[in-house]
Amino acid sequence: MSSQYSDPATQRPGDRPGDRPGDRADDRQSVGDLIGNVSKDLTLLVRQELELAKAEAKQSASRAGKGAGMLGGAGMAGYFVLLFLSVFAWWGIGNGTGRGWSALIVAAIWAVIAAVLALVGKKQLKSVQGLDRTQETVKKIPAAAKGHEEENR
Repeated sequence: MSSQYSDPATQRPGDRPGDRPGDRADDRQSVGDLIGNVSKDLTLLVRQELELAKAEAKQSASRAGKGAGMLGGAGMAGYFVLLFLSVFAWWGIGNGTGRGWSALIVAAIWAVIAAVLALVGKKQLKSVQGLDRTQETVKKIPAAAKGHEEENR
């Protein structure tokens, strides 16, 4: 009695037809099917990378926009405070030196403050981060497309 006609409960894996590698239809893919699968996977990978880039750009833009809006509001309120403090300083210094000299002194103080704020603001703008994760994963695509995923670890 051959194993093909024996009791299915007593058969070992690999004894039944279709259990051996290459016997099943889904194990025998053509080269065209394999290239099609690779093409689909590559398309999916590119789409996922684009979605990641969009998400990171949106997140960075959102944070920058909120920060800029808050700084704008604080700047407007601060402007009025500083305007009245400047008038107070100009008037107070003017009692001892004359109004013309006191205006020049207050203007010089504001020039120094403006220079310091410009330097600090320029430094902060340089620290804005780009699309770090997207750049990192895009660098891995060529090795993955060649089948060398181990180079990406």
